[in-house]
Amino acid sequence: MSKNRMIAGVFTVGLWTLLSRVMGFVRDALILSYLGTGPAYQAFVVAFRLPNMFRRFFAEGAFNLAFVPMFAKRLEADDQPNAFANEAFSGLASVLIALTIIAQIFMPWLVYALASGFAGTETFDLSVIFGRIAFPYILFISLAALASGVLNAAGRFAAAAAAPVLLNVLLVSAILCAAYAGFDVAFALIWMIPLAGFAQLMLVWIAARRAGITLRLQRPRFTPDMKHLVKIAVPAAMAGGVMQINLLVGQQVASYFDRAVGWLFAADRLYQLPLGVVGIAVGIVLLPDLSRRLQAGDEAGAKDAFSRATEISLALTIPASVALMVIALPLVSVLFERGALTSDDSAAIAVAVTIYGFGLPAFVLQKTLQPLFYAREDTKSPFRFALIAMAVNAVLAFGLTPYIGWLAPAIATTFAGWVMVLCLALGTRPMGDVARFDAQLKRRIWRICAASAAMGTILWSASASMSTFLGMAGWRYLALAILIGIGMLSYFVIAHLTGAIRLSELKGAMRRRR
Repeated sequence: MSKNRMIAGVFTVGLWTLLSRVMGFVRDALILSYLGTGPAYQAFVVAFRLPNMFRRFFAEGAFNLAFVPMFAKRLEADDQPNAFANEAFSGLASVLIALTIIAQIFMPWLVYALASGFAGTETFDLSVIFGRIAFPYILFISLAALASGVLNAAGRFAAAAAAPVLLNVLLVSAILCAAYAGFDVAFALIWMIPLAGFAQLMLVWIAARRAGITLRLQRPRFTPDMKHLVKIAVPAAMAGGVMQINLLVGQQVASYFDRAVGWLFAADRLYQLPLGVVGIAVGIVLLPDLSRRLQAGDEAGAKDAFSRATEISLALTIPASVALMVIALPLVSVLFERGALTSDDSAAIAVAVTIYGFGLPAFVLQKTLQPLFYAREDTKSPFRFALIAMAVNAVLAFGLTPYIGWLAPAIATTFAGWVMVLCLALGTRPMGDVARFDAQLKRRIWRICAASAAMGTILWSASASMSTFLGMAGWRYLALAILIGIGMLSYFVIAHLTGAIRLSELKGAMRRRR
């Protein structure tokens, strides 16, 4: 994949992800408006996190990170990629069906493991009911993730990136239809989750078929290829499990504080916008590209791909991080504060957003550093690093709770994210020059930071001068749009003038996006 094609791929995924995140904001704003941060909302958070936690553990965290490099190499060598994909598809499906059945039986214990602070309350019983309804989502979305890996390895990013948009469109439709018809919004929302998962699977399955890969269910067989895949996937699964334990620790702590689970989840949704648009997009494009280049022995191309991916990530992430820290309260209050969500909720969510904003570059850098290991089928090293990060997260989350309360999980998550980046960076040293930043990135990174700092100053001043309009009903939406526009314009102008980024490169990528 050429440099321009890689950049175009990042923009394709990024734009679809941006649309998905915007629809996600609409979804979250509607949910908070109708449910507030009370028992129904907190039960929804726990129930929705259950299948998503296992999805990241099995599909994204393990199976796909092991599957995509192997499939990309088979595709490059034309070594029966379709047969390999079908074996993996069937094996994953069999594991997920068994997991879904087990989860239905042990759902109360799963909810207790996620939020023991809910025990004996209405929220706990509702979480169990919601969890049983939502959990089959893991079957559909994990198979969809594998089909998306097939498409990404083939260099076709649009359909896989569009699938989350479909999820959010269906969830928003369920909320609005239920509210209009006078039905229970929470139950309509939770029932739509597995149905939306099935729709996502159909979307990427059809796209993979059009790309020449027909995914079929067949009798699972433990072939040598599957043995090799499992051997690589198990450490990745353990690493994914460690990261999910971090989430579990945070939610456990938050469940002992009134409404804190909802506050942290809402803050998480806000910082996930730039993380999804930039970090996940770069990771999706970079992993198969690195795998192909290393398979072909093109180390110079691999180094260029790694450096450009990191450069794109930081050029878009650092200013987003600054913005989240500088205008957290205006963002939260305008986007979420309506209906059952109060100004006190907004203030609490904004504090968490500020903390997560500081960790955003770390979360994105992980997405560019991890493919260096996974492209070499090395899943053990990231697992060891994840264990270190998990220990740091647990010590800080539990240790700081008596002093700062429900904010401890947010601080722990951010600090652990930077520890993980440090471990990954040190772990790439034996890889040689291919894992080193090139001269262009070293030259531009400091200019990106300077441009972001200048933008932050401008943004802070603009926010202070527009505070009246940001608090006025109706006008606050326009005020926030203008504020965001000021931040974006000031950053790109300063970055271009200082040489931090070249707008000609972005324009070239946009022309090649299709």
